[in-house]
Amino acid sequence: MAPYAGDASKGFAAPAASTLTPQPADAASTFPPPAVAEQRDGLDRAPHETARGVDLWRFAEKLQAGRTLSENEWTALIEGRTPDLADRLFAQARAARDEVYGRTVYLRGLIELTSFCKNDCLYCGIRKSNRQARRYRMSVDEVLACCAQGYAQGLRTFVLQGGEDPWFAQDKIVTMVRSIREQHPDCAITLSLGEWPHDAYAAFRAAGADRFLLRHETADDSHYAMLHPASMSPDRHKACLFDLRRLGYQVGSGFMVGSPGQTARHLARDLAFLKKLNPHMIGIGPFVPHRHTAFRAEPAGSADLTLFLIGCLRLMLPRALIPATTALNSVDAQGRMRGLAAGANVLMPNLTPPQYRGSYDLYDGKATSGLEGVENIARLRRQLEEAGYQVPLARGDSAVAVERA
Repeated sequence: MAPYAGDASKGFAAPAASTLTPQPADAASTFPPPAVAEQRDGLDRAPHETARGVDLWRFAEKLQAGRTLSENEWTALIEGRTPDLADRLFAQARAARDEVYGRTVYLRGLIELTSFCKNDCLYCGIRKSNRQARRYRMSVDEVLACCAQGYAQGLRTFVLQGGEDPWFAQDKIVTMVRSIREQHPDCAITLSLGEWPHDAYAAFRAAGADRFLLRHETADDSHYAMLHPASMSPDRHKACLFDLRRLGYQVGSGFMVGSPGQTARHLARDLAFLKKLNPHMIGIGPFVPHRHTAFRAEPAGSADLTLFLIGCLRLMLPRALIPATTALNSVDAQGRMRGLAAGANVLMPNLTPPQYRGSYDLYDGKATSGLEGVENIARLRRQLEEAGYQVPLARGDSAVAVERA
């Protein structure tokens, strides 16, 4: 069986060097934004089960039985997937999720604190050198108002996310976390604020933070260097994740799917890294280009491949919490429900005030309205319940054991 048609165009063969030449962040300001419609990778045109497909299913069975595969097996499974294989894998992934969590979907309220960032990641719309970005910072009072709104609608986890903004120094974050903890002692507080020294992570934990999300983005060092400036270190980034785990956080990590230059072997290494980390939460989503970055002309990552990898992650780490991400729903109008059908069990409605949401512009076409917004949380609950899911008023802690500091 041949690999999926179109995999090379999704980064499974290295792109031409000319497409990866960094350009000034605002050089593309006169260009129209690239289309952000779902980029399919040939999944619906691939041949169905063949002799090799049966062999690939043996890899899926091995994954379910032993919770791991070799790098070569992961690569073959990713490159050779078919619609039938994906459907069978999703059924196993749903069963694995339901055995641990039942038919439960946990909701988290996302608060995007700041669009300032000191980093210059080549793929990100809020990178520091993007002079077209609209910058904002939320005050502690604004954050507390968001939490109060979310709490009134039944949310019991708040996720504070933002760029690595030097204005939000350690003491400001400690004050903010303590204030939320005092007002909402029954809620989980999750931070997604990038790299910090060990002592800062410890201070946030002591102030009341329960969880920390830090995507590793890619586990391959050379691929990491393609996506980030030389000032950023993949080793330091990974070390932060293990620091967080040792401090007793519930730790979340993850990667982009279909980022420029990515290969199936890179994805195999991402999966191996997550197996080693054993995180409490895993967030993956398709790469989506931004018009003011060097990668503006690159195609978006595949929703179908993202879904397949969600199913693989669920079988590999059945006790982890896995969201159907905003990026997935941004490239596929049905991404939210398809993600749940692939084994996900978390959604993150957006609590960010409407006047700021459009400015947290990580990629083009980011979904910020409709069922993505907290103002429509009642409709979201109804949709989930009609689909047979339960949506409890709960923190929704991970079933992965938490290390004790």
